[in-house]
Order: sequence, then structure tokens, then C-alpha cells
Amino acid sequence: MSKKKKVRKRQKTVLKKRTQKPDYHLEPDVRVEEAEPKLEIASEGDDAQKGLKPSITGDSLAVYGKPGKLERISPIQYYLMEARRYPVLAQEEETELAKRYREKGDKRSAQRLVLANLRLVVKIALEYKRHWIDLLDLIQEGNVGLLQAVRKFDPYRGIKFSTYASFWIRAYILKFLMDNFRLVKIGTTQAQRKLFFNLKKEKERLEALGFKPTASLLAKNLDTTEREIREMESRLSAPEESLENPVTDDGKQTLGTTLSDEGPSIDDKLAESEFRDLINQKLKVFRQRLVEAKSDKELFILEHRLLTEKPMTLQEVGEKFNISRERIRQLEVRLLRKLKEFLKQELPDFEEFDFLKK
Repeated sequence: MSKKKKVRKRQKTVLKKRTQKPDYHLEPDVRVEEAEPKLEIASEGDDAQKGLKPSITGDSLAVYGKPGKLERISPIQYYLMEARRYPVLAQEEETELAKRYREKGDKRSAQRLVLANLRLVVKIALEYKRHWIDLLDLIQEGNVGLLQAVRKFDPYRGIKFSTYASFWIRAYILKFLMDNFRLVKIGTTQAQRKLFFNLKKEKERLEALGFKPTASLLAKNLDTTEREIREMESRLSAPEESLENPVTDDGKQTLGTTLSDEGPSIDDKLAESEFRDLINQKLKVFRQRLVEAKSDKELFILEHRLLTEKPMTLQEVGEKFNISRERIRQLEVRLLRKLKEFLKQELPDFEEFDFLKK
């Protein structure tokens, strides 16, 4: 065979390989064009030892879908395709892996726990997508919470790992939102946290009562200023990630359908109920201590400021006890400190969550 014919034959072989359809439909070997930014997921392993967080990089990706055709997808679509490679674990398997990691430091077991719960992080992040423009930021922080859950999980407590992990994932996402929602941190006071999470709810309540939810009325009901209301409204109106975005080349699987079959199981609901019951029991004990100490003001602040969906304003509480709102604020700060220390003693993991940080 002449040299020229050999070259032509080699070119045909290369062309044939390039036009073959890869095993792409949510399978491990998705081929990414080398020239494009790549999506990287750092999980529990050597990288975690160096202090690296789970991260997602890249603005867009080009993948091979139909034969010989490059298709452009968003990082979130690619992330979901990768996450679906790892099946959800049964509770018995989760427990066994957690025991191996806790007792023997088996990193492979820890990694399997992380990878099997990547879709859980996405599902929880979607609950907060209204509050942040980039869903990938929320997923990244949720992944940090997932890693922390693996480190802290006690398999002998009888709670399903995914249920336990969901609390850590939410804690890290919420902390990220409160730390970064503005250039200056806003999550430092009760009023600001209330505004962040209750603005939409208060609007709906006023509309149901027949009132127009004006900035002045919202500011009065939520104990803040009209300026704060307007700023928060503009930030909460950010575009959302569409649940109709396809995550497969044939368009049959969407972001919504990918996550819709991962609803909480009966075990999840029972475990979450048990966890809430535990918190409520501890709060009852704390409340009883205030009763025994005859701390009337602190007891009132606990019930009407901290443990209610519609807290009274500092001014209203001050008028009840005929003292200034500043004095009520000081009492509330002291009470929060007491409650935080109490929960740290009663719940070993509470310090890491730090929900009552002022």
C-alpha cells in the first residue's frame, strides 16, 4: 500500500471515531470538548484534606449529543447529568458506609456517601433559588454542608443520613445567603432575617385580607423602613433557573423531572419529625427554667419574639413592660446567648449550625 493511501485510510478511521455517538444518556463517559471550560466536583478525599471546597467552574459546556453534533448545555445541566450517575443509597447501606468512615476512617466510604447525595443538595438549593441569582453558588455551599454532615454523622443514632445531611446543607446555604445577600452583611439582626424570609408571605397575607401591599404598609408590619422593603423587593425579583431546562440530549428529562422522584421517604419524614421533637423538648426544658427563675421579661421575649412566626416589635414589648426598646434589645441578646449555650450542652452538633448567631 502506498504512503498516500495509508494516510487516507488513517484519516477515515479518525473521522469515523469522531462521528460515532458516545455512550451519553446519563452514563459515565460523557465527552467534553477539550477547548471548553470543564465542570469539576471536589469531593471528600485528598483535595478535602487541603481545605478545598466542593466547587463548580465554567460558564458553559459543549458535549457530544447526537452523532457528530456538539450541543451546548449549562453547567447546572451537566452537573445533574454527572450526579445521576450515582444511585441513591438504601438506609442500611448508608449506615454501613458511615460506620466504616467513623470507625476506620475509610475515605472511599465517605466519598460514596457524598456522591450519592449530590442530587439532594440540588433539590434543597432549588428551595432558595429566589434569593440568589446563581443556583450554582447555592449548590456549592450546600456541598460544603454535605461534607460536614459526613464528618459529623453518628450512624448509631438511628437517623437516616440523608435526613441528617439536609439540616447541614440548609445551614450552609442559609449562612451563605445571609453573609452575601448584599455587599454589606444583612443577616445580623432579627428584623433583617424576618424581612428576608417573610416579605413574600406578608404580601400574600395582606392581599388575602384585601389590602394593597404597599411599601409603607409592609414596612410597618415587618418593623423596618420603606427603603429596606424596596431594596429587598428588587433583589428578590432575580431570574430563576427554569425547571423546564432539559438535562438529556433528547429533551425528555428536565431539571424538574430529574428531581421530582427524589421526594422524602416515610423514613425521612419520621426521622425529621423525631429531630423536631427533640428540639421542641429541649426548648420546653429551657422555657421551664425561665419559669422557675421567674424571668418574666425573658419568658415573654422567648415566646413573643423568638419562637413565633409573627414576632412583636421591640417597641411593642417595651411598652408592655414600660421600658425602652433598647432595654428589650439588650435582654433579647442576653437571652439568645443563654439559649445558645443551653443548646450547645444539650445538642453536641448545635455549635456548628449556629442558627442563633446575632
